[in-house]
Amino acid sequence: MSYKNCQSCSMPLKKDPAGGGSNADGSKSTMYCSYCYENGKFKQPDITAKEMQTFVKAKLKEMGFPGFLASFFSMGIPRLERWKNTK
Repeated sequence: MSYKNCQSCSMPLKKDPAGGGSNADGSKSTMYCSYCYENGKFKQPDITAKEMQTFVKAKLKEMGFPGFLASFFSMGIPRLERWKNTK
């Protein structure tokens, strides 16, 4: 199954300069972006969904998005596949 957005940070995968993260076998991940996932592992394995939301919101503001849009784009993060089985 392939996704339109990273299932960790919600970034549109088509915006990923690397075209997606990499799996352990070297293939492209169709689920996670290169900022979150590399060689079959998460780059920030201990981050929580709430911390990811805060990080993404700050990154979007840094890129010039207004606060309300940054909040809107990051609000669905806890419902993404990576976070479904975590508290």
